[in-house]
Amino acid sequence: MESLSQLLFTGGTVALAVGFAAHIGHTVLLANGRPAAEALSSLTPATAQPAWAGVTGGSFVQARAAAAAAAAGAAAAAGAAARAATARAAAQPAAVAARPSPFAARSALSGGAYALAVLAFASMFGSMLLRAVVVGRGPWGNLFEFSVAFAASILGGYLVLSRRYPIRSLGFVPMGVALGLALYAASLPSKIEPLVPALQNAPLLTIHVGMAVLSYGIFAISFAAGVAYLVQGRADRYSWLPSQKVLDEVAYRAVIIGFPVFATMIILGSWWASIAWSRYWGWDPKETAALVTWLIYAIYLHARNQRSWAGRPAALLLVVGFLMVLVTYSGSLWFSGLHAYSGL
Repeated sequence: MESLSQLLFTGGTVALAVGFAAHIGHTVLLANGRPAAEALSSLTPATAQPAWAGVTGGSFVQARAAAAAAAAGAAAAAGAAARAATARAAAQPAAVAARPSPFAARSALSGGAYALAVLAFASMFGSMLLRAVVVGRGPWGNLFEFSVAFAASILGGYLVLSRRYPIRSLGFVPMGVALGLALYAASLPSKIEPLVPALQNAPLLTIHVGMAVLSYGIFAISFAAGVAYLVQGRADRYSWLPSQKVLDEVAYRAVIIGFPVFATMIILGSWWASIAWSRYWGWDPKETAALVTWLIYAIYLHARNQRSWAGRPAALLLVVGFLMVLVTYSGSLWFSGLHAYSGL
């Protein structure tokens, strides 16, 4: 079963690499193609007169008058409908901005790229599931396992959010981060070894580290949206990228989900520290990095609702926040501390 788990991980990494390349190709095709508005306008049929127009009045003059009256009525109805649509859009700007258009992010590679992302996630999730059965705990007891879980959580977050928002044109960003983690995991020792004594608490290990994996993956999606927002700007420079309203909504939704999960992870970690090391907080490097990460995302949630900080400054905070996530993830490699679970 351990060898099958490793085989699924290898297959998932290959699918992830091909899917990453397909996402890049998808984005390039969108960037070189027509804007979505042009595609929509070309697919909108011209308004045609009914076959009986002009023949109900009994004379050519009456027919023309009837046709003019019908055209005026249609124009008035269209104007009323447009005003109503504008009012609805003003009342619900976030919902309208977030609603994906079927033409917003499609290319010849979009379907295949998404299918490869699903395949990569399914393979890595299957690998983790088999390893969990073998070890009898959450499959994230060393750096290899944690890296695989981190990559899988990024893929899962991207797949979930891309079903609701048109973000596949920036999918190469989370796919690239996940691929980097998978390739790094492939360079690490994957042999199952006994855990250090402090980690031999299967329930807390499964829940505490599992929450870290989940929140890290969600924060990676907010990072991708933040980077795209910085590129797109408030003027929506590029038609192949989601609008700045969509990107802001995606980033905010991701942080709203990931932030409480991350906060709960820190609280559970403090409880576990009191059990393992007889103290709730000791300013261990990994603990300190996690606290700084939490503070950055707390500042982001506050800044996004402030007029002077909304937009570009808030997006920059998302980039800085994910850099701190990576520091928290790899802190045990650079700093000596009690969180020595890497297995290296």
